[in-house]
Amino acid sequence: MARPWRVAIVGGGITGLAAAVRLRDRAPTGTEITVYEQSGRLGGKLRTGELAGGPVEFGAESFLMRDPAGGESAAVTLIRRLGLAGSIVHPTVGQAALVVDGGLRPVPGGTLVGVPGDLDKVAAVAQPAAAADRDGGAPLLPPDADVSVGALVRDRLGDEVVDRLVDPMLGGVYAGRADDLSLVTTMPALARAARVEHTLVGAVRAAQAAAPRAPGAPVFGTLAGGLSTLVEAAARESGATIRRDAAVRELHPTPTGWRLTVGPTRDPQFVEVDAVLLAVPARPAARLLAGPAPEVAAAVGGLDYASVALVTMALPEPELPELSGFLVPATEGLLIKASTFFTTKWGHLRRPDGLALVRASVGRYGDETSLQLTDDDLVATVHRELSKVLGAPLPTPVARHVQRWGGALPQYTPGHLGRVAAARTALRAAHPTLALAGAGYDGVGIPVCVRSGETAAEEIITALGGSAA
Repeated sequence: MARPWRVAIVGGGITGLAAAVRLRDRAPTGTEITVYEQSGRLGGKLRTGELAGGPVEFGAESFLMRDPAGGESAAVTLIRRLGLAGSIVHPTVGQAALVVDGGLRPVPGGTLVGVPGDLDKVAAVAQPAAAADRDGGAPLLPPDADVSVGALVRDRLGDEVVDRLVDPMLGGVYAGRADDLSLVTTMPALARAARVEHTLVGAVRAAQAAAPRAPGAPVFGTLAGGLSTLVEAAARESGATIRRDAAVRELHPTPTGWRLTVGPTRDPQFVEVDAVLLAVPARPAARLLAGPAPEVAAAVGGLDYASVALVTMALPEPELPELSGFLVPATEGLLIKASTFFTTKWGHLRRPDGLALVRASVGRYGDETSLQLTDDDLVATVHRELSKVLGAPLPTPVARHVQRWGGALPQYTPGHLGRVAAARTALRAAHPTLALAGAGYDGVGIPVCVRSGETAAEEIITALGGSAA
């Protein structure tokens, strides 16, 4: 009788845990799955904590309900699989604002990550250079080409649309700048439409029409018990052996699979497995790939990351606008780049004592000196800037928390997906039982990470001679 498969997953974030669940569901019965997490905590950027006696997210806050084609997102499907669908809740306040000339203005409707499909709707925030978006008789983007989002939008609609709309929206997600970020990676639907349409406004409308949303259908969701409940359920349902505080330091091919070197240099453990799934950021993955696949390691290791800090404050009965939060263009000169009014946005978090939870994000790629401030100075600066934007002094916080995420957000420059595809092709050819998954390759957001982990798990099953059907 053949012995069970042994699969190692390096990385205990949602990508690795989703992969573990998929392996448990589709790999042969008896498959031994081990998740190695170098820290003492599972979940990666999903981390539910507590502030002033109430739950609050110290990392990712929500997930998209639909996928780009309009179907159920991979996150929702996983949540259903784990029996947590009854815990899904949606924002009760969806309107957000932009800081423009020091004041708050509603984020205009009809845009795709800030790129307008109706120029009249954005006029209160930015004046598009409409005359530049002429039909030149050819598609905006040649086949297989990629450009930065900023380059395309500046060329077609001018600087104000980028600086006041697109840049803060992309910055809120990636902590990067529109002029640096890949259109194909960060806005794939718009990139597909741009290969057909002759104007940018037309491409936005075509992208929106390709994935219609039912009126009133929620865009975002979260879990009433906090996103850490997703992490806990995935770890439990995967049936995997979870090894915390277990750093995988080396990876070597063997005649039958792989040998992992785990733990401290002075007392290493050597583990033999049939397949390995790397679900860690690009640079740690590159270090592990340096021996068995140096060219892939060089390609993967070139990805850069932005660091951010999330400052959450519990404020006694503040006067807050009926908004989910606001985004801050870099041109406003503020330290904060975004803020979320948790207890306004999420009805299930509202408290009878009137205490409000407000979070601000600090740190932009290439300008991270603000992150060198102490926690106390960060909180003081955020409090002062929030008061300035809102036009009235906020009360002194009764509790606060600073969560620093070093190297948290990948910065996808043009050509990113092509480089990743080439690296994966080379890796499959040389080492089919070694797979890469995670935000460093496929994009940010919980659904993308879940799908990335699941896809890598299916590749492992196929490479070992099974069927992922």
